Amino acid sequence: MNIVIPMAGMGKRMRPHTLTIPKPLIPIAGKPIVERLCEDIVEVCEEKVDEISFIIGDFGKEVEQMLIDIAHRLNARGKIYYQEEPLGTAHAILCAKESLKGKVTVAFADTLFDAGFKLNTQRDGIIWTHKVKDPSAFGVVKKNSNGTIAGFVEKPKEFVSNEAIIGIYYFLDGENLRNELQYLIDNNINKQGEYQLTDALQNMLDKGLEFITNDVREWLDCGNKNATVNTNQRILELKKDKETLVSKEITTTNSKIISPCYIANGAQIINSEIGPYVSIGENTIITSSHIANAIIQNNSSLLDVKTSNSMIGSNTIIEGTTQELSIGDYSEIKQ
Repeated sequence: MNIVIPMAGMGKRMRPHTLTIPKPLIPIAGKPIVERLCEDIVEVCEEKVDEISFIIGDFGKEVEQMLIDIAHRLNARGKIYYQEEPLGTAHAILCAKESLKGKVTVAFADTLFDAGFKLNTQRDGIIWTHKVKDPSAFGVVKKNSNGTIAGFVEKPKEFVSNEAIIGIYYFLDGENLRNELQYLIDNNINKQGEYQLTDALQNMLDKGLEFITNDVREWLDCGNKNATVNTNQRILELKKDKETLVSKEITTTNSKIISPCYIANGAQIINSEIGPYVSIGENTIITSSHIANAIIQNNSSLLDVKTSNSMIGSNTIIEGTTQELSIGDYSEIKQ
């Protein structure tokens, strides 16, 4: 099994947090979004993942090494590919054409999930979905009477299906996927200059392949600040009995920590109340503060702060404020 992760987007909806780090490397409960995504796919697949490929922009060698290290932690080879122009989902996946062989799972790196199933890797293809209340905002699948997929509709104005596509796909034959993607490029089949994966999927269906859906129990978005903070909350709930979330290498003085929280090595909590649903990075110092439902990254200092529903970057200094915060790395607020 190979996993292919397209993640070359700019993450503009997550600014200022993505000005210094790609969105898929923003930590959720202490691990980058993309690492948690890969971990959960490996668990669902129940078979050896040989290679994890990351399709990126010009993110720099440090980021590339971080991605390779994520693959190694999952006992897989890591490969880096580049998408130099934003030409759509099909084009992005095809940038990793050398890795489109054998069984392949493609996962776009701005979503997490709670699956509730194990993948049947003998099927031609599986589209991961989640039932939503308002399908008009999503791409959805149409189904045949036998439960297989008949087609795809983007943001239907009239009800077609409530099974929204969450951006994760399994293919039994990676070479066939590669050929279908290449066909779109060679024949200039695009919509407003972008080559779409759903066009390749429809071609596969028209040629007789049978695709089914797997419906995830929970679909967790990381598209903007509020969604990411909410996802951090849900991941802390889901992982609290499976992972050691609070390091033994922290210092607490006259403080209360309300579970679940993630607190990394070297953090100091002094005269403060933390939680629930707070993630704190390495060497961050929080003094005389009340923090709930927030993500705070590494090497930051908070003094006399009361905040919730907040995202705070690394190397920040915040003093004397009561407000919801969304500030990136190397920022300072003193009141």
